[in-house]
Amino acid sequence: MSTAGGTRAILAAMFANAGIAIAKFVAFLITGASSMLAESVHSVADTSNQALLLLGGKRSKRAATEEHPFGYGRERYIYAFIVSIVLFSLGGLFALYEGYHKIQQVLDGESELVSPVVAIIVLVVAIGLETFSLRTAIKESNHVRGSQSWVQFIRHSRAPELPVVLLEDVGAEIGLILALIGVGLSAITGDGIYDGLGTMAIGLLLVIIAVILAIETKSLLLGESATGGDVAKIRAAITSGGDVEDIIHMRTMHLGPDELLVAAKIAVAGNATAADVAASIDAAEQRIRAAVPIARVIYLEPDLRRAVVSEPGPGGG
Repeated sequence: MSTAGGTRAILAAMFANAGIAIAKFVAFLITGASSMLAESVHSVADTSNQALLLLGGKRSKRAATEEHPFGYGRERYIYAFIVSIVLFSLGGLFALYEGYHKIQQVLDGESELVSPVVAIIVLVVAIGLETFSLRTAIKESNHVRGSQSWVQFIRHSRAPELPVVLLEDVGAEIGLILALIGVGLSAITGDGIYDGLGTMAIGLLLVIIAVILAIETKSLLLGESATGGDVAKIRAAITSGGDVEDIIHMRTMHLGPDELLVAAKIAVAGNATAADVAASIDAAEQRIRAAVPIARVIYLEPDLRRAVVSEPGPGGG
């Protein structure tokens, strides 16, 4: 569900942003509004980012090889990290520069806003289209976020596409409103400096969103454990058959959004034969896969429970 929903949200955002980018750039050519240029570059960056997310999703499905025995699931994280870089540089830094340049032109008396009504119409239409894209992202995210708050969903989601599209769409909506305020104030007052200030505000907004994306995606790239709910299910699955006495310690790590590595040292009976231990491990693996289907790679090491075992840590135990 998360993969299909993410793809629908990405496609909705990509087509909306492509059309919006063209309209904004035409409006910039007519009006000379720097906020329209910043917003058109922002939409181009967003469109490119959505294409990158689709490419990452496609490449992540490649079969495992000798060189990459755990597959390519993390490609989705890599491309999501590239998205944050593109948004930071092509979107945020460009808008900051363009806003500063616009303000300098106004102060030097070299800039004049022409036909601001055109820019305002384009921005209002763009807000409508972005609202459709954001609505799609929210709808698809609601299928997978459960009872989590939006902040928790963005911070703890193991699939990067929906959080990325959500943040981009929210940023696009706020950016359009900032552009509308900047252009509107410039049209009302006749002072183009508001257009430049609006452009710089857009740049600052995009930089903040890009930094949030980079931080969250970096965590995924480093390797995050299974969610608390999945860890509990795995623990229950291992010990529920009666053939495993206890879990001495366990580690989990996402190899990709839809692929989980589980490694655990399990306590077995001291008088169990090798055949009994092998059967217990096989049965435990089957129970784990039934409880958490994304647990694709499972390593269970049998051992005897010692009097003192001290190996706490993240990833499930």
